[in-house]
Amino acid sequence: MREDIDIDFFKKQLESRLAELTEGLEAGKDGTAPLELDQGRVGRVSRMDAMQQRAMAQAAARLADAEKTRILQALDRIRSGDYGYCTHCDEDISEKRLRFDPSVLFCIECARAAES
Repeated sequence: MREDIDIDFFKKQLESRLAELTEGLEAGKDGTAPLELDQGRVGRVSRMDAMQQRAMAQAAARLADAEKTRILQALDRIRSGDYGYCTHCDEDISEKRLRFDPSVLFCIECARAAES
């Protein structure tokens, strides 16, 4: 376990964000439900707008779900003592990088290498 970073600070950050995401996902379930439009009452533009809003809600839910998974993995790494280490090369992830995103998996070098 890393001694040079405040693990409790990051754990609180992760738990707080997890609660926000869980609450948001529960509240947004209506936006991802199948569309049921009364064809006689709703015009074509309204239907298209409703379909676009549903697609946007579904995309947002997928992103939130992916972030939730990363947060749960980070909390698991805290419990196991592996938090703050790159999952690819096992080097320390800088505290500045962790403060930007406490659920980050890779050090900056491995993240750059993955992008290229």
